[in-house]
Amino acid sequence: MPSITTIHESLPYPAPTASERAAAEALIAAERAAVPDDPYHALLPPPHRPAFTPALAAELARVGAHPRQPLRAIDLSRYEAPELPDVATDSSSTANCPSAEDLRSALERAYASRAYLAQRRAHLALLDSHGKNSWLVGNWQLEAELAGLEAELAAARRDVDLVTLRRQKAQADVAGEVATLEENWRRGVGRVLETELAAEELRQKVLEARRLQG
Repeated sequence: MPSITTIHESLPYPAPTASERAAAEALIAAERAAVPDDPYHALLPPPHRPAFTPALAAELARVGAHPRQPLRAIDLSRYEAPELPDVATDSSSTANCPSAEDLRSALERAYASRAYLAQRRAHLALLDSHGKNSWLVGNWQLEAELAGLEAELAAARRDVDLVTLRRQKAQADVAGEVATLEENWRRGVGRVLETELAAEELRQKVLEARRLQG
């Protein structure tokens, strides 16, 4: 069974006697033994089980049944020069010659591709020249932010430790007084019970005397 390591700092620090602690631990062990073993932590929800639709389940089965295909997420054709239309080498045959419209369309695509590749090359050159410095500056800013967060976390933990120590000292200082008050309370409860028993006994005697006189 998973072990629950939650620490309740609000509990009092004065420890009970060894016999009381052993009895409490025995009760806790008996209570936890009644719960079946769980591979997950007791405070965590059960793992999520996806419920796929029949169509999605069939698609997943189809993809899993075939070997993995290479990922083609980037269209590499945009980085290639467009091909020219087929031009007949024989000047006498004009049937397969491309028209002026086809040549104009191919020229427009070639111009757009050349402009894109030129801009891409310029961007890569700028990235090669200044990208490293920008990356280092970004890392430096992230490191400074991380250092600030770590300092705040350390200060918060230090404050928590100081509060815990002060509370522990305060509870330890009044441990004797708390024990005395608890003992006095128990004695007071016992005296109240004794008084109630004496009053009940006296009432029964009064009733018995009245019954004998009547």
